[in-house]
Amino acid sequence: MTVLVTGGAGYIGSHMVLDLIASGETVVVVDNLSTGFRDAVSNGVVFAEGDFGDEAFMTSVIERNDVDAIAHFAAKIVVPDSLSDPLGYYLNNTAKARSLIAVAVATGVKHFIFSSTAAVYGNVGSEAVSEETPLAPVSPYGRSKLMVEWMLADTAAAHDLRYVVLRYFNVAGADPQGRAGQSTRDATHLIKVAVQAALGRRKGLQIYGTDYETPDGTCLRDYIQVSDLVGAHMDALRYLRAGGDNLTCNCGYAKGFSVSEVIEVVKRVSGVDFPVTRVGRRAGDPAAIVARNDRVRETLGWVPRYDDLGTIVEQALAWERRLHNREV
Repeated sequence: MTVLVTGGAGYIGSHMVLDLIASGETVVVVDNLSTGFRDAVSNGVVFAEGDFGDEAFMTSVIERNDVDAIAHFAAKIVVPDSLSDPLGYYLNNTAKARSLIAVAVATGVKHFIFSSTAAVYGNVGSEAVSEETPLAPVSPYGRSKLMVEWMLADTAAAHDLRYVVLRYFNVAGADPQGRAGQSTRDATHLIKVAVQAALGRRKGLQIYGTDYETPDGTCLRDYIQVSDLVGAHMDALRYLRAGGDNLTCNCGYAKGFSVSEVIEVVKRVSGVDFPVTRVGRRAGDPAAIVARNDRVRETLGWVPRYDDLGTIVEQALAWERRLHNREV
């Protein structure tokens, strides 16, 4: 049987492919390469370039490759962009996901792992959020993901489909072996931007908002290393294949770092004191959001390996240097 990875040429999806291969799984990747990179897909993996929302195309891919599980990563993910282009986000993240789920049902795919987001919680204050925290997304991005969670729940109630929803907190770092990382040049992830500034690939960076109700006034986030996040997906796949029921889990380390703290760690690890500009708040940014992760640990047996911000920054720096060396 085969695992289909949508967005497998992207940041998190490419790491998932590496772990699936290491586990002896047969993999097929679907990616339209709008933000992904063909060379991020491991050699020997079946690659189908196309739109995951194209039902005829996806039906053909699934039937040709005997797919029994889908790991769905493909999505638009930039919160500020979702505010200026809500219809684009609802089309790509929600409407096309509906098409993918419909194809999964029609072709008899039994297992579905969905990349959701902590943005479904909205403004939650300083307390760590559990999966039972009321959902109140404040951006079209968060709403577009929450709608897919609802669709999966309704579909699983009506059809023979089981799913795991993983709500990501802030994903960072790179493959410890240097095989994959965040390659999008204009990515908005804080650690990505900060290491680019440290390496002179940006003139500096901006802190959006310094008057939040947090210890130092800057936004507080829970950062999870990308290979640890993929480990939760692998645990989810084993759980579903063992007969596990539908499940929603947070994926984070249950501790937060402020924007200012992250920047200081990047400066310390890199040895570079790059320029930082403080500007006003950015729409759609909650003051703080930190995961409770009891469920993913207890139900999926997830055990993180890279829960250290300095290590995550070192990985991101090493990957950014590798990208720079490719270009010069």
